[in-house]
Order: sequence, then C-alpha cells, then structure tokens
Amino acid sequence: MKTGDIYQNGIANLWRTKLRTSLTILGVTIGIGALFSMLAFGTGMQENVTRAFKENDLFTSLYVTPQSIEIEQILSGNVAGAVRSLGEDAPVLGDSILSEILTLPGVDIAFPEIRFPVKLRWGEREARVLLRAMPALMGDYRPFSEIPHGRFFKTDDENGVVLSQAALRDMKIALRERGNRRALSIEDSLRGFRSYRPDDILGQEIEIVTSVIDVAAVMQNPFKHIRQPDAMPIRETSTNFRIVGIQDKPTGFENGRFDAGIIVPIEASERIPRMGFSSIWSLLSAGRNTEGYGSVYVRVHRIEDLAEVKAQIQAMGFGVFSIADQLEEIKRGFLIMDSLLGAVGAIALIVAGLGIINTMIMSILERRREIGVMKAVGGSENEIKGIFFVEAGFIGFIGGLFGLLLGWVVTLIANAVANHFMAQQGAPHIDFFYFPLWLILGALAFSIVVSLLAGLYPAVRAARVDPVEALRHD
Repeated sequence: MKTGDIYQNGIANLWRTKLRTSLTILGVTIGIGALFSMLAFGTGMQENVTRAFKENDLFTSLYVTPQSIEIEQILSGNVAGAVRSLGEDAPVLGDSILSEILTLPGVDIAFPEIRFPVKLRWGEREARVLLRAMPALMGDYRPFSEIPHGRFFKTDDENGVVLSQAALRDMKIALRERGNRRALSIEDSLRGFRSYRPDDILGQEIEIVTSVIDVAAVMQNPFKHIRQPDAMPIRETSTNFRIVGIQDKPTGFENGRFDAGIIVPIEASERIPRMGFSSIWSLLSAGRNTEGYGSVYVRVHRIEDLAEVKAQIQAMGFGVFSIADQLEEIKRGFLIMDSLLGAVGAIALIVAGLGIINTMIMSILERRREIGVMKAVGGSENEIKGIFFVEAGFIGFIGGLFGLLLGWVVTLIANAVANHFMAQQGAPHIDFFYFPLWLILGALAFSIVVSLLAGLYPAVRAARVDPVEALRHD
C-alpha cells in the first residue's frame, strides 16, 4: 500500500463518520483554545512588563546609595531588617563621588535623586503628587524624549515643568485631542472633571505648594517649641512654574521610579522651599549619614555596561540597586504562572485526547471486517497503524487550527471587556494577550502530538486484529 493510499484511506474513514469526527475535533478545538488563550495571557503579561521596563530604559538604570540596602527585605515588607543592614561608617556620597561616577566608562548621566511630596494648584484645582527633580539631559532619553504634548525642559534652571496625565486626573482634568469635542463620560462629569485641550494647559502657570517650618513663629517662643517639638508651626509656601510638557498616559506597568506627578529642572528645584527627606533612600538612612546625597541615579549607555559599572561603584564602598538584577526573578515568576495556566489548559486537551481514543476504538469495532480484508490481501501491521495515525493526526491538526482561531476570538473579547472597564476607571488601554510565533506553532504541534499519542493504542490494537477472526466476525 502506497503512502498516498494510506492517507486517502484514513481521511475517507473519518469522512464516513462525520458527526463523530466533528465532535472529536470539537473537543480538541476547545482544549487547544483554552491552552492557547491561557498561555497567551501569561505571555502578554510578561511582554507588557518587559516592554514597559525597556521603554523607560530601566534595564540601563542604577540607583547608588551610601550604604548597602537590602532591597529584598524592603520588597518583602521587612523595612526594619533593611535599615539594620546599614553601616555607621559608610562613605559620603557627595559631589566628588558623583564626578568620579560620571568618568566611569559606559556611564551616560548621573545625578542626585531629589523627590518629595508637594501640592499642585492650578486655578481652583488642587492635587497632592510626588515631585521629582531632573537635569535637562534626561530629555534625551526615554520616556522623556517622547513627550506627546509640549516638550521636556531645555536647561537645568528653566522655569518650566512637565506634568503627568495622572497628576491632571488627580486635579480632575481630562485631556481631549485637538478638534475633539467629545463630552466627558457621565461618571467623570459627576465627579467634577473638566476637559481641556493640551494647548489650553501648556504655557500656563502652576503653583507648587510645599510645607515649611514657620521660623518667625518659632523665634517668637523658641523654648515652647524646644519643649514641644511636635507642636512646631508649619506654614505653606508656593512657587510658580510654567507648564512646558505633559507626559503620556502611563503603560499600566510602571516600576515606580518614573511615576512622579511633576518633574522640575534640578537647579530650579532648589528654589522650592521644603523640609524632610529628598528620597526614600534618605529616609532609610536617617540618622546614619547626614552628609552628601541620599541616593544617586546613574544611567549607562547599554545594558552590557551595567555589570561593569555596578562592580566599580560597589568597589567604592556604595550600595547599588538595579532593576536588571530582578529580571531573572521576574522571569521565574512568569514561568511559574505560565506553568499553572498551561496545566489548566492541558487538562482540557487531555480530556480531548480521551475522546480521540474512544472515537478510534469505536472505529476499530465497526471496521474489523475491513481491517481483516486489508490484512488478508497483504496489508502489513505498519500500514494498518499508518491509517489510524493519519486519522489521529488529521483530527489533531484540524482541531489545532480551529483551537487557535477559538483562542484568538476569546482573547479579543476578553481584552475588549477588560479594557472597557479599565477605561471607565481612567486606565490606559493594555493588550493583555500576546501571540508570538513560537506559541502559535507550539500549540499546533502540541495538538498533533497529543492526538498521535492518543491514537497510539487504537493503532496498535487495530494492527493486531486477527484477519481470520475479523472475516468470521460478520
């Protein structure tokens, strides 16, 4: 029997039992659809997180602190354990060290971290946000090189600031594109939102309100405040800046290092009166080192330069933290999630495999005489097995194709529903599902392999049919 005859015979057998074959293919379709959609979700989450880090160039960023802070302790909630790891004799992270870091090969930019809470006031609208000071050179790097509305400030002492859309929403301001007169949603209108075009905001002045100690009040009765430091008088002071840029909507997967509500030129930030700590690292090292900077941000040219720059800074006696250090841990977490999602989808496919076994065993019982005739006229056991493997492989292939289509349709619906609810909360659009080529081909190949394995027992059983008994059967 030729190969073509084996293939034609197998397809013809499936066509004779169209209803049973269709139901078996439907089982494979559902199994592959479930497996494909779940793995696409896990892959999509990983792709979104990785893309967000790459777009913000977080894999080329380092954060230098005067002491070695145990980030794992902080992430696990054990802040006290991280603080106890700080040393008393830590080196000073001052201007001289900052200049030395800037001379290291591979370092593009380095500046002290300055971040503190402020209150924004624009007309009658207010919001409490986090302020971050940056040099104008950061405008050459993502995400600040791709500001959609306006621009990044050009000099370190410019009286211009960049607002985030999150800060605008905190002030109950919604942006609308030029020429778009679409009204606000009913929910936003009820919450007191107003819509503005970006051009209506750019160039306007905004107040940055901070809290400072009222020195005049303290001097009037200094002994009272020495005895009762908790009653120290606080007053608000405001500094005016001009809005020159508005950052795009967040990706939904921010790392937290670039989520400041307002960004101010680093030298201009010195004009803003403030008290307290300039960054979280200053807070953790409170009382241990009052000189120098609490932390320094360093950006390297390429991710390949990261390890060498980190080693050289650590050799100076400073602690260094990098998101890239957590990349393997992040990948491990996604691998576990993908395994769990894949296991759930594989259960449906295994059930479909049992359906293939049942279908083909029933086919053997119905075709014993036909199998006996083929063996009686010289058909070999391998040829009989080949016919059943063709049937099983065809079921797996067609079921796999329809399963991919089913999974794609399901993910489109799920993604649309999820983004509909997210849009009502003001969140940006996110593609939760990702379909790389390896996933598509892998799902199809897995469907065929499972079907062939399911057809193994029926094929062996068919090949062992005694032709004499089979011919006598009917």
